[in-house]
Parts: sequence; structure tokens; C-alpha cells
Amino acid sequence: MDSPSERFPLIQLKNISFGFPGARPVLRGLNLTLTASDRIGLVAPNGSGKTTLFHLIMGLMTPSAGTVELFGKPMKSESDFGTVRTRIGLLFQDADDQLFSPTVLEDVAFGPLNQGKSPAEAVDIARRTLAFLGLEGFEERVTFKLSGGEKRMISLATVLALQPEVLLLDEPTTGLDRRTEARLVKILDDLDLPLMIISHNPEFLNATVKNIYTMRDGKILFDEEYHIHHYSHSHPRGREPHRHD
Repeated sequence: MDSPSERFPLIQLKNISFGFPGARPVLRGLNLTLTASDRIGLVAPNGSGKTTLFHLIMGLMTPSAGTVELFGKPMKSESDFGTVRTRIGLLFQDADDQLFSPTVLEDVAFGPLNQGKSPAEAVDIARRTLAFLGLEGFEERVTFKLSGGEKRMISLATVLALQPEVLLLDEPTTGLDRRTEARLVKILDDLDLPLMIISHNPEFLNATVKNIYTMRDGKILFDEEYHIHHYSHSHPRGREPHRHD
């Protein structure tokens, strides 16, 4: 049985609605509660509001209706978000949105510096974070010259250097090869943090989360949990293009 602290809402969204100007609403009356014992996967078509949901949680967008509560406190202003934002680690869908410093070490140390750590402390945290991710030797690499998969892992390092209490990961396996993806599964298992993952990668979700949900009509459907499975089959003329419904 979960302890009371494990059931305490770290993230709670109540009746959230959001829409871009001139377009139909993306989110309509959405509710979400994430506790310390939760590991949630989210699978839904492009344009269903998954990334928007993460941005609303972080205060990067403002809902047209509803309330956002983080760690038990209603978020009513930018200053409210500022006090708790680094407690939630957001991995952006596009790594280039997360990396902006000349070298990898500078990028990973940037977050701790902004948390008030001294330059020496920030560099030490950055080096330890890179080592934890198996990225020793990347410190002086030029960020914009990295491959897509390397940028993805360095982006994760910038998030983990903040030592967050919750992780929000938006398509974390984009650009990763099989070996690096398997390493990422182990990393998330070793971290043992509550998290929410947006992904179209069923094998990765099966290995990293407890529950998988989808979105429809601007809401998360918690009563329609996804069960991803694999099966083998054959056809006499199986090389010809065909589909399954």
C-alpha cells in the first residue's frame, strides 16, 4: 500500500482548457494528478495536446480556464512557477530548444548556476551528471556539432543536473539507437523518480512506466488504459503490402 506521502499530488491540473487564437480548443476540461508513486505514459496522435499539457504544467503557457497546482500550491503568477519550476525536469521535444551554450559542460552547468550554486559546484554537478549518463569525455564537445541522439542525451543531462523531483519527458527516445535507448531505460529505473512520458515508442513505454493512457477531445482518458503488446503472424504472400485494423 502506498504511504500518504506517495499519494500526495505533486502535480494537479483541474478542469484545464487551452486553445490557440483562431483555432479550436486543444484541451477542454482536462484533469490530471501525478503523485510520487506514479509513472505515466501518454500515447496520442499529433495535435492532441500532449506537448501543450507539459508546457502548461511548467507555466510556459497559460490556460484559458482551470487551475494548475504544483507541490500543493496553486500557480497564480510567473513568480509562483519560478519558485518550483526547477523541481520539475522538463525534457523538450526538440533538443535544440534546450541547448544553447557553446560547450556541453557549459550547457549542463547552466541550470545549477541558476539555482545559486557556485561555478565550482555547478561544474562538479555537471561532470557527475555526465558521468552518470555515461557521457564522460563530452565536456568540451561543441554542442551544435553533436548528433541528434547525442543532443538528446545532453538535453537529459541538463535536466538531471537540476536534481528534479519529477520528470516530464517529451519523446525522449527521438534520435537514439537501440543501445542508447536501452541505457536510457536503465537510467530512468535507477533514478526511481515519478514521471510522465510522451512517446510513440511502445517498447520504451512498456519498460519505463506503470500506466499508459491516451488523449481524446482535449482530455486524458484514465478509464481507457492502453495495453501495448506484440504478436507474431504470417501470410502466404506476406511480402506484399497489407494492413491490420
